[in-house]
Amino acid sequence: MIVTVTPNPSLDRSVLLDRLDRGEVHRAGGVHVDPGGKGVNVARVLTAADHSAVAVLPTGGVEGNSLAELLAPEAVSVVEVPVEAATRSNLTLVEADGTTTKINEPGNALTTGELEALRTRLGEVATRARWVVASGSLPHGCPDDYYAGLVRTARGAGAKVAVDSSGAALAEACAAGPDLLAPNLAELTELAGHRPADLAEVAATARAVRSEGTGSVLVTLGEHGALLVGDESAWFGTSNARRVRSTVGAGDAALAGYLLAGGDGPEALRSAVAYGSAAVELPGSRMPTPKELRIEQVRITEVDESGRLYPMSP
Repeated sequence: MIVTVTPNPSLDRSVLLDRLDRGEVHRAGGVHVDPGGKGVNVARVLTAADHSAVAVLPTGGVEGNSLAELLAPEAVSVVEVPVEAATRSNLTLVEADGTTTKINEPGNALTTGELEALRTRLGEVATRARWVVASGSLPHGCPDDYYAGLVRTARGAGAKVAVDSSGAALAEACAAGPDLLAPNLAELTELAGHRPADLAEVAATARAVRSEGTGSVLVTLGEHGALLVGDESAWFGTSNARRVRSTVGAGDAALAGYLLAGGDGPEALRSAVAYGSAAVELPGSRMPTPKELRIEQVRITEVDESGRLYPMSP
């Protein structure tokens, strides 16, 4: 079983537009409302692939009720931690060419008692888990080291831990030594303090992160694919999306795909890239299912210390 914990979940409303023009009145071509939050998205992908998954999350207000209701038709198992503040809502504007503009609410603050209740509930559920995925932003006012505490809680329950966040929360989580770190390029840049200029520098930066105690590093690179740096080697995976419709949740789908394929090595990376590519071809915050994958089109190459690529067989 894989357990996800999302301290700052959301209702995601996606509005489809021909083109976004600032200051103008627009007529929407369509609207999707989906359950949101990075850990929630991971759980949705896992469940759609018939993998046992549980989403642990705080819910509050009408929005929190709606979030749980939207997950029910997808058969996602949810462990709710009731909180006083309303769950946030996010808005995504998706243009016809795939350009995506996101407007994310910060998320209402949780009390110290509510944060502790979420950590405690995770520890209880994690005793049955192979992996725990702690992901997404933290709600307003939450301590930067909250994910670091969740890493220690999940490890204490006997689970491996993957973390996907940003900023100070990601840096603090690294110090706790998660088994897997799953940043995108912008998050890796923020963590390292400089933007890698090419694939060789991305690999070197990921190796530097690993040297500080993280197990493996899975870096999603948008339309360029993904890079995995593990114990003994590094691999680069790429595929071509037929049509980019929305980039929302593509990194979450990639992380789920990686864990579905065992959470280690080049074949797990192949699955990650296939899931990420499938996600961008879907509207709004829809998550891909196995039937929407084109895994045979994913290309994997090994990356040496200099950044040179060595193709692997499909």
